[in-house]
Amino acid sequence: MGTRWSLACVLPGGVTIERIAAGVQAALDRVVAQMSNWEADSDLSRFNRAPAGSAVTLPGECLHVLETGLAIARATRGAFDPTLGALVDLWGFGPAPAPAERPSEDMIAAALTHSGWERLTIDRAASSAVQPGGISLDFSGIAKGFGVDLAADWLKRSGICHFLIEVGGELRGEGVKPDGSPWWVEIESPPGLALEQLRIALHGLAIATSGDYRRFSDRDGRRLPHSLDPRTGRPIVNGVASVSVVHPSCTAADAFATALTVLGPGQGMAFATRLDLAAVIVTRNEADGTWEDFSPALKAMLD
Repeated sequence: MGTRWSLACVLPGGVTIERIAAGVQAALDRVVAQMSNWEADSDLSRFNRAPAGSAVTLPGECLHVLETGLAIARATRGAFDPTLGALVDLWGFGPAPAPAERPSEDMIAAALTHSGWERLTIDRAASSAVQPGGISLDFSGIAKGFGVDLAADWLKRSGICHFLIEVGGELRGEGVKPDGSPWWVEIESPPGLALEQLRIALHGLAIATSGDYRRFSDRDGRRLPHSLDPRTGRPIVNGVASVSVVHPSCTAADAFATALTVLGPGQGMAFATRLDLAAVIVTRNEADGTWEDFSPALKAMLD
């Protein structure tokens, strides 16, 4: 996934850290093997190469992530879209070589014709998804969160009940520390901003953050964040610096953080409030400076 993972846990007797580390790594390797656009033989890449009209059998985990992504796409009216592979490549955020110049209007329009979550059909009974033709799946806004959940589920099945696992800044905590205190984590905020550092206890909860400082490119003297608006085919320009979402599922937290980033401070906070999502949106612009907006659900956790 192009990042690191870490784990703090309470080991039961007879269990070695080497065995636990190998199990976590195997879970994350499985996500890469199924869902990486950088791996030519991954299940995701296999789907993207499939001819139009073909039903492509997918592993259960990959199909679950696709179904979750489509459900969140539906709920956000397309602010999250797992079919943006062509646009991701076009803007230089995927495995394809970055273009030397800013994409033209015609290039963006062409890439948009190879996107669209509503074009996908899933046959759960056959464990397959139909490639409508030219669709390029991209799970970069959800797969890392799923990796956290998959590793956490393996830990629990292995008898590890108390742990904090982190993959590239996405975290999930279960149980408590040996002294009985919860797994306290700081809510990530953009570097260089004078914001109050907030902490939250992850007890059966996960937190995921999307930020314009994590991945970006510089074009014509402007920083282009890696977050693309599926509705326009362009990087977002709404001033959102970061979004953090707290949720029992790190998969959902990851995808919702991406969606709220695209929706922006106004629509994003209204959506989080309506769905009772625990979220904080950090916005910055030259006129008004920087501010944080907390959803009612997150305010209740911090009080």
